[in-house]
Amino acid sequence: MQMIEQKIFNHYICLVENEKIILGIDPGTTIMGYGLILVKKNKMELLSLHELILKKHPNHETKLKYIFDKTLSLIDEYHPDEVALEAPFFGKNVQSMLKLGRAQGVAMAASLYRNIPITEYSPKKVKMAITGNGNASKEQVAGMLQNLLNLKEFPTKYLDATDGLAVAVCHHFNSGNAVGEKSYSGWASFLKQNPDRIK
Repeated sequence: MQMIEQKIFNHYICLVENEKIILGIDPGTTIMGYGLILVKKNKMELLSLHELILKKHPNHETKLKYIFDKTLSLIDEYHPDEVALEAPFFGKNVQSMLKLGRAQGVAMAASLYRNIPITEYSPKKVKMAITGNGNASKEQVAGMLQNLLNLKEFPTKYLDATDGLAVAVCHHFNSGNAVGEKSYSGWASFLKQNPDRIK
């Protein structure tokens, strides 16, 4: 009986070692897109693709709480091994940049709270990884993802959701390479790489 249990355990370990779940998040203050993929022996499978509609929330603070709570909920439901986030791009509107940074920050905090390693990618890097063109449109990214994941159609009309999925796929393509803009394995790692954020 013990030998059978050992064989079952070894088979389980083998399965786990060949599988990885990645949560990709495109932070936003109006819509936050996310996608989850399961990677089995280097083959990708779509687990979930959706978006959070944040317009209905009365103020920025409640939006941030909702992002934090939803990220925790996704982690607890799907148990991702890694989280990949799209870093805010530098625009002219300082207020928009600040709000986007906060949205990304609470998603990061939720991941670190559950001790999930996180990696940030610039929008250009994500587009390059998916389409080979750093200036590709959202529609081009969505179309390429559809081909990569062998999907007839996406279960959502929002391109923010496919942007979140693109971050997850980008992270998979870059696994094993130190190519993410920034990676953190926990709070200690985050603080070590961002001493300027310590007050």
